[in-house]
Amino acid sequence: MKKVFKPLVALAVMAAAVSAGAQSYPGGKPITLIVPFAAGGPTDKVARDLAEALRKPLGTTVIVDNAAGAGGSIGANRVAKANPDGYMLLVHHIGMATMPTLVRNIPFKVDSDFEYLGMINDVPMTLIGKPSLPASNYKELVGWINQNKGKINLGNAGVGSASHLCGMLFQHAVGVDMTAVPYKGTGPAMTDLMGGQIDLMCDQTTNTTGVIESKKVKAFAVTSPKRLHTAVLKDLPTLQEMGVKDFNVSIFHGLYAPKGTPPAILKTLNDALKVALKDPDFIKREESLGAVVMTDKRVEPAEHKKFVASEINKWSPLIKAAGVYVE
Repeated sequence: MKKVFKPLVALAVMAAAVSAGAQSYPGGKPITLIVPFAAGGPTDKVARDLAEALRKPLGTTVIVDNAAGAGGSIGANRVAKANPDGYMLLVHHIGMATMPTLVRNIPFKVDSDFEYLGMINDVPMTLIGKPSLPASNYKELVGWINQNKGKINLGNAGVGSASHLCGMLFQHAVGVDMTAVPYKGTGPAMTDLMGGQIDLMCDQTTNTTGVIESKKVKAFAVTSPKRLHTAVLKDLPTLQEMGVKDFNVSIFHGLYAPKGTPPAILKTLNDALKVALKDPDFIKREESLGAVVMTDKRVEPAEHKKFVASEINKWSPLIKAAGVYVE
């Protein structure tokens, strides 16, 4: 009889140890947020704001670590393969929905190699142009585009980036092909736009609000269904308002853990995320950049995962039709 019960006792001891570990999590040990893009970009800004807001509810230091490359898949893979103990998490944007189609030989599965913790925000995009562009509003911009077919350079932060996806949709919407100019990140793309080396770019409000306010670029429209109410962007029309039908592009950000992270730790992280999303300083920082902090059911893991699945269905046909991919 003793031999029969020994494995059961061992299992009970292991379960108790796992439970105790989960209850003491994070126990003062630092937590790392992996950002799969370069420092200084829009997702990096969101992650750093979130890290600050998570420190209090988690009671520990939250560090941001950038692991850029391959359309965001390098950093995501690092988290997918990490020890599922809650100390390494992923902050990713719409790339969670585009990587399955965009990245060739992707080394993980978006739907089964992560625990979904909840969405952080929704970020509209802005259509911006070089300061010397001879157009002062969207109508004049359309006239200029039609007069310069085959000559227009449309910058982006790299193949598969949010700015690349938005640019593809915009070209399709206006029916004019433009030369896509990919960069290694938003920073160098924005530098060249401000310097007049490229003509246009469509990028997140978290990255464009400052340069719009300082008049280093020209702003023509936002991609949200309704106008934004921030001090800098409130006067910009929506593309739908300007006659571009069904143009609604926003870039969500979400929080993820490696598959197999214990349920008690997942609950601790989701609870902390909900507290962070109500932090007045976090909300103020995000809203000043045009981002909409999540308050709906997508802060719940199951709804977050369901939403990402719907985004995969939305973007996959567009990416396949464009024939773009990341090795």
